[in-house]
Amino acid sequence: MIDKTVIHLLAYLEPILCAILVYLMVRAKAWREFKFLVALLCVKVVCSAICLPILYLSSHGVVSRVTYPIYFTAYWAGYALEAILSLCVIYSIFKLAMAPLKGLQTLGMLVFRWVAAISVAVAIGVAFAPHISGIKFAVAIVTQLQQTSSILTLCLLLFVCFAIRPMGLSYRSRIFGVSLGMGVLATANLVGTAWLAHYTTMYSTMTIVIALVDGATLLAWTAYFAFPEPKRRMIILPTTSPFLRWNQISMALGDEPGYVAIGGISPDVFAPAELEFMRRASAKMPVALEPPTPMRSLSA
Repeated sequence: MIDKTVIHLLAYLEPILCAILVYLMVRAKAWREFKFLVALLCVKVVCSAICLPILYLSSHGVVSRVTYPIYFTAYWAGYALEAILSLCVIYSIFKLAMAPLKGLQTLGMLVFRWVAAISVAVAIGVAFAPHISGIKFAVAIVTQLQQTSSILTLCLLLFVCFAIRPMGLSYRSRIFGVSLGMGVLATANLVGTAWLAHYTTMYSTMTIVIALVDGATLLAWTAYFAFPEPKRRMIILPTTSPFLRWNQISMALGDEPGYVAIGGISPDVFAPAELEFMRRASAKMPVALEPPTPMRSLSA
């Protein structure tokens, strides 16, 4: 039998760690770069402030028709907001990681937006099923959206692990720390979702494991933002580097095309100073001499 006290203790500990982490991010003046992460942590704190008192009352047998709808709405609304904000967090992490290479950053952000939009559309489409409507349909959409967000997070983590050195980052960088933590949380969420598909009980060993993983991730983030971050190294890429080549191609694709004037040009498009300059320049040009008239032959 799983001890409910341990699960409740871990649940009470999570909002405290989130609040401490937000304070450290504000103190380190890093909240502007990681504003979506701050929003994600604030959502966790607010949802915990609403749901935990209701859980406490329910553990003591105080449950009414009013408290359960409040708990249900706060839990699933927070779950949906966390899924959306998780997508925003990994989007901002990618943007920060690719900041030195503007071409790849722009192209990657465009691809990411399309992939995210298609994934959300697929998640909504998968939620459609026979005999599902109303609250069950909303729960299915939120669950699919959370799973989609977790998969995209794991893909980003794989990219950051490969690109950490070429992008001038280190393992002590906050960009790497946040992306690693998001990957761990995404893995725990996918495992927990698969577990709940077979075991619907709220108090289980998996619940304790997921709560411990969440707490360890928050503690790791606390360490990243409590201590100074090492400066980003200058990026020196060889001429044969694929990062350099693709960045040049991406920047060339994003350049504005040149424009040429075809047909007649009206003098109205020029400024008075330009017209005066062209008039003086043409006045100084030598007048072309007419070709001499050929002399008649003497014999004529």
